[in-house]
Amino acid sequence: MLKDINLKKSLSKSAYQKAMPELQERIRKLQYAAKAANLTTIVCLEGWDAAGKGRVVRKLTRRLDPRLFRVYSGTPPTPLEQRYHFLHRYQLVLPNYGDMVVFDHGWYRQVLDDRCDQAIRKSEWLTAYQQINEFERWLAHDHQLVIKFYMHISKKKQKQRFKKYLADPDLAWRVTKDYRRHHRSYDKWVPAVEEMLAKTESSYAPWTLIEANDQRWALVRIFEVLAQRIESELDRRSVPLPSPTSEMSAGVPQAAAEKRRKRSQVNGRHRGQVEVANA
Repeated sequence: MLKDINLKKSLSKSAYQKAMPELQERIRKLQYAAKAANLTTIVCLEGWDAAGKGRVVRKLTRRLDPRLFRVYSGTPPTPLEQRYHFLHRYQLVLPNYGDMVVFDHGWYRQVLDDRCDQAIRKSEWLTAYQQINEFERWLAHDHQLVIKFYMHISKKKQKQRFKKYLADPDLAWRVTKDYRRHHRSYDKWVPAVEEMLAKTESSYAPWTLIEANDQRWALVRIFEVLAQRIESELDRRSVPLPSPTSEMSAGVPQAAAEKRRKRSQVNGRHRGQVEVANA
């Protein structure tokens, strides 16, 4: 599966500079359309260390309304979180209806780490994948849109990026001991990743494999798929899509106007009525 991906795909700087602003604006407008339609979007970014997930998050959130999205970075579970099922901490941060959440490493990474580090038995990680499928099926049945990306880079490219990070004092912290250990075990991880992708592929939460050796290509590809999936779901719900020149959907501004109207009332009367009464 991963060996069949063409990692030589690339995008010129001029093509990237033309496409990216348009895609950012397209997703910004779709964010408001999704809010008006109560379409919840869950984006799961998985991939190799140094594949560029952080850059995707920065580019994605630059134009979005911060009231309508959250980003959660994948971190090892705390001692308290280890007392619960591994999916519990993700269930606690699921977004409100109409909002978006981006998981920079989601519920897959912990299972994959434990498997490759031989911290759990085969029966345990097989069961974990079944539970992930059930979790995602539950999200889909609740009419939430689950969009999963796996960013794939070669071992050689990963090593190059590690060297680049280490040469920059502001980025050197990224290359942790776990990153180095995973890099040395790259060839062992490949079949584990392929099996994970195969066992958690579904019609309601399909994987999109991203050729990420070229960061410009990866960014544009992810943004295109994200926009297409949201548009497809809105169209399935017969929700009008925002036109290229349209302003934001009326849903959020109407809510803001209602909020202002409520603030303009004092003890049940409009502010103007209070002023006249006090004159």
